[in-house]
Amino acid sequence: MKGMLTDRSVTLSKKENPARSSLPEEIGRLKGELNAVLLAHYYQESEIQDIADFIGDSLELSRRAAETEADVIVFAGVHFMAETAKILSPHKQVLLPDLDAGCSLAEGCPAPQFKAFRRAHPDHVAITYINCSAEVKALSDIICTSSSAEKIISGIPRDVPILFSPDRNLGRYLIRKTGRDMLLWDAACIVHETFSMRKLIDLQVEHPEAELIAHPECEEPLLERAQFVGSTSSLLKYVQGKTGREFIVATEAGILHQMRKHAPSNTYLPLPPDASCSCNECPYMKLNTMEKLFMCMRDRSPEILLPEEIIRDARIPIDRMLSMSS
Repeated sequence: MKGMLTDRSVTLSKKENPARSSLPEEIGRLKGELNAVLLAHYYQESEIQDIADFIGDSLELSRRAAETEADVIVFAGVHFMAETAKILSPHKQVLLPDLDAGCSLAEGCPAPQFKAFRRAHPDHVAITYINCSAEVKALSDIICTSSSAEKIISGIPRDVPILFSPDRNLGRYLIRKTGRDMLLWDAACIVHETFSMRKLIDLQVEHPEAELIAHPECEEPLLERAQFVGSTSSLLKYVQGKTGREFIVATEAGILHQMRKHAPSNTYLPLPPDASCSCNECPYMKLNTMEKLFMCMRDRSPEILLPEEIIRDARIPIDRMLSMSS
């Protein structure tokens, strides 16, 4: 579900369109006028990351925005992230630079089918990865992140069956980690499924000292070869504890910008996809640009709007997650 939304965008005339070099200054001016906070996910273009107030994973960003006195949240990320920000800050205006910035996981788990899935297994607890629509969140028992999922699953009594949605790769990883036999929804991240084992082996032959670090959304054969598996924030934290090392990074390439900023003495090698393309970059994340960011702030549109009952019902499993993972 993409919620209810408004789009009052108008075409910029040449006179209205600032030069690209002045966009950071113009965005800063608009931020002050709107009393806005600018959030950027780790997978955004580096120039957007560099002007953001907060950079991080999706839930972390939404929680930090909720703690501010800002009237407007500008979320340079994807649609489900902006929805989460609205759920946690229902009285703030939430803007998303491009409404087409979606997510293959969220799109792979439509709410009507998920509702039927739940009805078919009424005795199961539904633990749902945060990469889902607001409507799917509202149908879930507990939301989780990649960093909190293991603890949450371990906190469910062993005799209670679990539905885990929507990421089958993360679900399989968690089954191995927790020993729980969960029923998995069949969806996956289009970026994390593209990484090539053949190219990984080539990189490891060329860089025998390099550590493979991976996001748990990757496929099982790759995760089995990784020296460290963790959320995007965990991967960043892990490399900051090292100096002068080489890392093969199996997640979206946008995180390399922060890795190079925070631990510049290391060498970072993005794991290539199987195809000869930039498939290790999320095409949804990269829909957001500096120009679209400026226009959405100028026009205060596109805006994320959700029905009150969805905000209410989706907030419950998020609060359960925060309680169980604290």
